[in-house]
Amino acid sequence: MIYLRIKFLEMARDKITHFLTYFQNNAALHWDHNVLSNIDGISYTYGQICDNIARMHILFEAAGLKKGDKVALCAKNSAQWCVAFLASTAYEAVTVPLLNDFHPESISTLVNHSESKILFTNKDIWEKLNLESMPLLQVAVNVDDYTILYNKIGARLEDCFANLETLFSTKFPHFSIKDVNYPTNNLDDLALINYTSGTTSDPKGVMLTYGNISSNTTFAIDSIPNSVNNKLVSMLPLAHMYGLAFEFLYQIAAGCHVYFLGKVPSPKVLLSSLATIQPFMIVTVPLVVEKIFRSSVFPTIQKQPIKSLMKVPLFSRIIKNRIRSRLLAAFGGKLEHLVIGGAAINKEVEDIMKDIRMPYTVGYGMTECAPLLAYEHWRKFVKQSCGKAVDRIELRIDSEDPEHVVGEIQARGANIMLGYYKNPEATAAVFTDDGWMRTGDLGIIDNKGNVFIKGRSKNMILSANGQNIYPEEIEDRLNNQPYVVESVVVERDKRIVALVYPDYDRVSQESMDENDLAKLMEENRIKLNLMLPLYSRITRIELRKNEFEKTPKRSIKRFLYK
Repeated sequence: MIYLRIKFLEMARDKITHFLTYFQNNAALHWDHNVLSNIDGISYTYGQICDNIARMHILFEAAGLKKGDKVALCAKNSAQWCVAFLASTAYEAVTVPLLNDFHPESISTLVNHSESKILFTNKDIWEKLNLESMPLLQVAVNVDDYTILYNKIGARLEDCFANLETLFSTKFPHFSIKDVNYPTNNLDDLALINYTSGTTSDPKGVMLTYGNISSNTTFAIDSIPNSVNNKLVSMLPLAHMYGLAFEFLYQIAAGCHVYFLGKVPSPKVLLSSLATIQPFMIVTVPLVVEKIFRSSVFPTIQKQPIKSLMKVPLFSRIIKNRIRSRLLAAFGGKLEHLVIGGAAINKEVEDIMKDIRMPYTVGYGMTECAPLLAYEHWRKFVKQSCGKAVDRIELRIDSEDPEHVVGEIQARGANIMLGYYKNPEATAAVFTDDGWMRTGDLGIIDNKGNVFIKGRSKNMILSANGQNIYPEEIEDRLNNQPYVVESVVVERDKRIVALVYPDYDRVSQESMDENDLAKLMEENRIKLNLMLPLYSRITRIELRKNEFEKTPKRSIKRFLYK
């Protein structure tokens, strides 16, 4: 068996800077600089964050919290969420971020499974949780105002909360940057347990070290210019590693001012926020970008005479420049980086983005890697790839010909997790005998190091004649057909079937009935099959009345539809 190895690990030469070191350095330089804000709400400077961290540490001590104890954090995105996270990690507790849109029963179960002693949450979430399912929990705190929601410890903690101002003033008579000294000699220690919902199985607790997280922060600082002059609108869940690493930790490591929407906004609210804040970067998932292009760009370029003029080189470039200018203006006018991750992007959408020279790139990662494995600056990015192996990471393909024959992508390096919390069987299964982590993704790596993902190994369908069928590749083409919003390709009775959620808004506007829609989908099936090899052709299309259920990173929960 031959392996293609990318970027040999050079830990001794490639230094990792602790994410708390970046934070402390910025606090020293920009004490009064606003860095975390809720849109139309509270804002924190570096100094105010440090002040709040110091106060929380007094409360942690009163609660009897020790290094390595677990602190769960389940709340809506907010500046307060970030302060609680920094307080927990700076105390060397093990932070347990939980997605606030998990079912209340799941939240209670995971708080208990993680053995969390303290829970930061919102009042409305707390009221839905089952306290009896969390017997180890000692304290629950409202992250919105840091008031007590539940206190099992008793009078000692109540007194501390009541006299916090006095206790703080006594300990820090003149609080300043001189009082800020967070532990950073702990890169190998467990920092957080991140429960990933996944698309194929029950949640597992991914154990990540301070080094795993800091390696990602260091790479971002080294590779993507950022500064105190920049702003960013946070849209992704902070409890997911993608949002945590690149909309929060990397941003405050450079002094970028982050604004939190708090909840998933409507397109109108989002565009209004982007226009007001003018972010230098947008970190998002393919679904958001694809919706923008399908609603705003495709209708324009498919109309006459634009469609005909697009074939004339001079007019084509003028039209493309105009589309690019309008898109950048819609994103606030100061966009330098459009970073897309979480899933593969539609080929037709990407073709247009590349053609109009949008500053986009598609990265590759997973929670188990805190999260980044591959990335490339948009000026060097190769279309349909997901970049190259990042610093301190090696990638290989489990294939006899890694450049041409698809195999599993495997990784090792500074970003890779310790394993799954209290799940040695799953941990053993995910690592090879020689220490590489199995990603479960299938792909190739070209001779320049560009990674091309072909699908998930668990999604691959083996045809009757032994051919590998990658549903994602078929779905990418099917999603470009008329009236198709999204699709899932599955195997049913040894036949390939496509489940389709149609564009019902368009169907309604054009007064089509079910027979008309069924006829159109059959036309789509026939047209699609002409693009596919015989062994992977679709035998039928099944229409769905509702959108497919999604994970927090907007990937379809495929396991529900097999």
